[in-house]
This record gives sequence, structure tokens and C-alpha cells, in this order.
Amino acid sequence: MKRGTYSMLFIRIAAMIIGIFAIVIGLLWVGQGTGVVLWPADSFMLSDRGWAVRGAILAVVGGIVVWLSRRG
Repeated sequence: MKRGTYSMLFIRIAAMIIGIFAIVIGLLWVGQGTGVVLWPADSFMLSDRGWAVRGAILAVVGGIVVWLSRRG
């Protein structure tokens, strides 16, 4: 493999990890914003629909990043 190939592989792996992390955090925000996930109990995000919307957007963006990183 050429040197450029290794750097592209690194970027794809990094993008995959960041995308998966964004999906997980986004789903947590959706759960907290809708009141489904009540953890931590003193969180300002609980039952706040604004955080549910932000979480959904973050999860979708993370999904797009994962999809783009898998294209090859």
C-alpha cells in the first residue's frame, strides 16, 4: 500500500468512529429530551423537546458520516 492509502484508511476509520459516537450521543439526547431516559436525574435536558430535536439532527448527521466513511 502506498503512503496516501494509509492516510485515507486512517481518515475513514476516524470518520466511522466519530459518526458512531455522534449517533450514540444523539440518541441519548433524544431519549433525555423526550423524557424516556431520565439519567442523570438532575440534567437540564430532561423533558426538553429542543434537546430531542438537536439529538435527532446529530444522530442523522452521524449516520451520514458513517455512510460516507463506508463508501469506498
